[in-house]
Amino acid sequence: MSAPKKYSPEQLMNVVLAPIVSEKSTLVADKHEQVVFRVADAASKPEIKAAVELLFKVKVESVQVLNVKGKQKRFGRHMGKRRSWKKAYVCLAPGQEINFGALE
Repeated sequence: MSAPKKYSPEQLMNVVLAPIVSEKSTLVADKHEQVVFRVADAASKPEIKAAVELLFKVKVESVQVLNVKGKQKRFGRHMGKRRSWKKAYVCLAPGQEINFGALE
């Protein structure tokens, strides 16, 4: 399960930023064998797939990507906006799993 030759390992280390652990992501993980990650804004589906396979040594079946819009927030009397970010739902092959509890 090595990364494809078109991506360097250094480039792939900057693609997956953090796992998203929430009620919704744990429900999706249990029901559909998917894991949710926060990824770099410029990351593509093949890059995300290669990065997850390289970092966690698992087989990835598919990747769905979602752009999350930044919320409007007020700072005193000024309106501001949080930055937008990208979320990836990574579907693992049957029998594969990523255990984040072991990373602590």
